[in-house]
Amino acid sequence: MHPIQQFSPGVLAAIVRRQPDSPARTSFAWTLAVGAAIARSTRVEVANGVLQVVARDQRWEREVRRAAPAIVPRMQHLLGADAVRSMQVVSDRRDA
Repeated sequence: MHPIQQFSPGVLAAIVRRQPDSPARTSFAWTLAVGAAIARSTRVEVANGVLQVVARDQRWEREVRRAAPAIVPRMQHLLGADAVRSMQVVSDRRDA
C-alpha cells in the first residue's frame, strides 16, 4: 500500500477541488498538505479566504508558523487560490 501523498499531486488536487466545500474537505486537504503529525496537533477551517489554524500548544503554533511559506501554496493547490489567500495561526489557549 502506498501513502496517498504519493498519488499524482495534480490528480489528487483536482479531485479535492471538485468536492463541495465542507469541514471534511478542508481537513483532508490540511492532512495532505502538512502530514499526519501536524494534522493531529491542529484544527483548521477556512473562512473568507483565511485558513484559520488552531494549534494544540505554542510549540505546534511555532512549527506551523515556520512552515507557513510552504503550507499556504500547498493548500492553494488543493483547495484553489481563491479559497485560501492567507493563513492565521494561534495556539489553543485552553491548554496553555
